[in-house]
Amino acid sequence: MLAAAVPRALGRLAARRCPAGLPPPRVAWRGGARGEGGRGRTGFARRQWARPVGGALGFLGALSLFPKDAEEDGEDAIILLLKRAKLSVMKGELAEADQFLHQALRLSHQSDNRNAIVYTYSMMANVAFMRGQLDNAEKLYKASMSYLLAGDTKEDDNAILEMSLKLASIYAAQKQHKLALAGYEFCILTLEEKIAKQKDLPEDVLPAEEKANTRLLLGMSLDSYARYLLNINQLPVAQKMYEKALQISNDVQGETHPQTVVLMNDLATVLDAQGHYDEAYSYVKRAAELAKETQHPEEHMVLNNLAAILMHKEDFLQAKEVYKEALKQAQQKGDAASVQHIQEELAELAKRRKASK
Repeated sequence: MLAAAVPRALGRLAARRCPAGLPPPRVAWRGGARGEGGRGRTGFARRQWARPVGGALGFLGALSLFPKDAEEDGEDAIILLLKRAKLSVMKGELAEADQFLHQALRLSHQSDNRNAIVYTYSMMANVAFMRGQLDNAEKLYKASMSYLLAGDTKEDDNAILEMSLKLASIYAAQKQHKLALAGYEFCILTLEEKIAKQKDLPEDVLPAEEKANTRLLLGMSLDSYARYLLNINQLPVAQKMYEKALQISNDVQGETHPQTVVLMNDLATVLDAQGHYDEAYSYVKRAAELAKETQHPEEHMVLNNLAAILMHKEDFLQAKEVYKEALKQAQQKGDAASVQHIQEELAELAKRRKASK
């Protein structure tokens, strides 16, 4: 019911909020942004999901929406601009990337190249998303989805669902809670149904890689939804979402994958926030072991989380030692925000130790 109702409702919404100069969109579900969930009580970690490939949002990958004979079709100028835009994004020069994308969009419209238009809109949306321009990102995702759905793309296509996920997190950041919840549930329910249908399909019908990509997208959706739920203090439900996301990451990417470690850390955070200190400790201890073993780039963040949980368990001496190691690593990596956070935690630890005497 929900998966069918949400596309229609938000399709009407999209028609009123289309970028200037675009035809009225025909959309499935619109919902995405950064910042839908902040730091948990005990730590902070960035997202590192491996991107599902093959969708319109294969932002830094191959130009899969273009035909293989693109250059013979006179699209090399557009492709060159898109490559320059991607390079600018990789260098962190987002304003310059946006300029290249506007040039590519103009050429795409002049040549009436629908594939190029869709791809360029999705890249423009991602750049706006990364720049924190959420209203603009929302409009651009909707425009891209409209063009996709006007063709033969289905509403449960991974490209549509990934953009729907971005829209859900935009609504979460904007505190449009009804749209955020509807969007997350739409993505998760649709992906779960899709995975169930694909489960027994043979390799020659649907390659294992495509099945894995869909599961990874579900994992991304569960992870993003869990962070949103944590942010609005819906802790038991957030815990369930994290548990499911962790299971997917472990199954598809393995226990030592960076995202699996991050999710162990995040699950420990939500358990700690509910006062389940022993269970939280078991997860964060394993995350810290894996972070050290794999030289995880955010080992200091996991250690910070471990120290905080030890503090909550009133193991103050061990907590201090772990905080000191986390601080040392954060300083070595030049992570000023983490250094400040850990120093604040050490001050809190000192207060608790004094009060316990």
